Amino acid sequence: MACWIVRSPLPSESARYLGGAALVALAFIALYFFFVASHAGQSADQLAYDGAQFGHRSVTPFTRGLLDSVPSVAVVLAFLVTGLIAVLRRNWRTLVVALGVAAAAVLSAQLLKHGLLDRPDLGVSGYAGNSFPSGHTTVAAASALVVFLVASPRLRPILAVAGTAFAVLAGAATLANQWHRPSDVIASLLVVAFWGCVGGAVLAWPRSGAGTRAPVNVQTTRLALPRASTFTRLLRVSLVPFAAVAGIALAATFVFEFRESVDLFVAYVGGVTAIVTAGLTLALTGIRLFSRLP
Repeated sequence: MACWIVRSPLPSESARYLGGAALVALAFIALYFFFVASHAGQSADQLAYDGAQFGHRSVTPFTRGLLDSVPSVAVVLAFLVTGLIAVLRRNWRTLVVALGVAAAAVLSAQLLKHGLLDRPDLGVSGYAGNSFPSGHTTVAAASALVVFLVASPRLRPILAVAGTAFAVLAGAATLANQWHRPSDVIASLLVVAFWGCVGGAVLAWPRSGAGTRAPVNVQTTRLALPRASTFTRLLRVSLVPFAAVAGIALAATFVFEFRESVDLFVAYVGGVTAIVTAGLTLALTGIRLFSRLP
C-alpha cells in the first residue's frame, strides 16, 4: 500500500514538550519543598517509611531480589530491545537521543541527591540523610524511557504501560525494603519524565533538509495491537481508585490521630498508592504527549 512520509514537526511541536518539561520541573520543586523541606511533609513521608515494617517480613525476600537485579536487568533489556528496534527501523538519531536523555536522567538524579539537595533537620526522627530522589527507580524508569522513545507510535502505548509497571514496582520495592521514602520514588519518576520531555523536544525539532517526500509503495505487516485509546482508558480507570486512596490516606495522616500502628499503616498504604498514582499519571500523559511524535 502507499505509505506517505510525513512532514517534519514544526518548532511549535517542540514547544509542547518543553512546556511539559517545565510543568514536571515545577512538580519536582513543589514535591521537594513540601516533603523534604517542611516539617509536615517530612513527618508524613517518614510515617510511610516507618509503616513499611508491616509488610517487611513477607515481601522482603522478593523485593530485595528485585532491587538487586534492577540495574543489571534494566540496562541489559534496554540495550537489547533498543538495539533490535534501531536495527530494524534504522533510526539511529532517535536511539542516540534516547540513550542521551536516559543517561542524563540517571546522572542528574545522583547529582541532585548527593550534591545539590539536602534534607534539613526539622526535628523529625528517622534517617537524616538525603535520599531524594531514588537512584534505583531512576534507572528502571530511564531504561523504560529508552525503549518507549525508540519504538514506533503504535507500540508506545503498550510499552508505556509495561515500562511504568516495571518502574513503579521497583520504586514500591525500595519503600517496602525501607530504602527510600515515597517522595524519593515519585521524584525519580519526575526526573525521568523531565528528560523524556527534553528528548521529545529534540526529536520533534525539524532537521535541516527534511520535508515532504513522494509516496513510497511498500508492503507492511501490521501486528494486531490494541489502539492507544484502549490503554488510556485502562490507565484512567486504574488511576481513579489509586488517587482516591492516596488522597484519603494523606488527609487522614494530617487530620486524624490514630493509634501509632494504625497511623503507620495508613501512611504506608498512602505512600504506595501515591507512587502508583504518579506512575499512572505520567504514563497516561506520555501516551497522549508522544502520540504525534514520528
